Amino acid sequence: MPYDSTHNHHSDLAPPEFNSRRRISVMLADDHVLFRQALRHLLESEPDIQIVGEVGDGDSVLNVAEKHHPDVILMDISMPGTDGVSATRDVKAEIPGIKVIILTMFSEDGHVIRAVRAGADAYLLKNTEATKVIDAIRAAARGASVIEPKMAATLLSEFRRMSNLQEEDGLASLTEREIELLRLVAKGLSNKEIAYELHLAESTIKNRLSILFEKLDVKDRTQAAIYALSHGLVQQPTTQR
Repeated sequence: MPYDSTHNHHSDLAPPEFNSRRRISVMLADDHVLFRQALRHLLESEPDIQIVGEVGDGDSVLNVAEKHHPDVILMDISMPGTDGVSATRDVKAEIPGIKVIILTMFSEDGHVIRAVRAGADAYLLKNTEATKVIDAIRAAARGASVIEPKMAATLLSEFRRMSNLQEEDGLASLTEREIELLRLVAKGLSNKEIAYELHLAESTIKNRLSILFEKLDVKDRTQAAIYALSHGLVQQPTTQR
């Protein structure tokens, strides 16, 4: 049975813009009870994070997400019923404002690519350091993209393949301001931070990003960041050894 909390229920389809004065609401989706308990214990020790729901199967994800509208969902890929990638796709279709972080044992290229195509905002392995998981939650909550360096090569390779199929006219059609906007997105800045950087209204940034994503034929910030990396607009992150 999924765990339900009565706290932090929002009436709007999309969760509100993250505000540092309120806690980040997080939902856990994983069929391993012990892992879920450990994750819950870890996250509840952080003063700015609260758990609002837990599910142990993919079929329950959308229902609990619609009930509590968490800011972030930590999603396993391999779960009974609907898998995590399909559940991510469903959540993004119904409540696009929710951020989804895939947290799984699978590092195979196919899983990474499927998750990003489904709209995942980050992809982390379960052996990732605890601090990186917490950092990823905070980054996703403020609207930033999170791409783990060890995953970057796989994503870049796939995006280059997609770009070759679409020809290279996407970048050529961008204005200088749009390229600057793309660079800032790739650096992980939120709309609010970009607006401050460019001295523009946040609503203006949101509108310009919609136009930019349409031009590049990408559907979210993560794919836009991969596009910028694959076209040399920002430096590719390096994996520490």
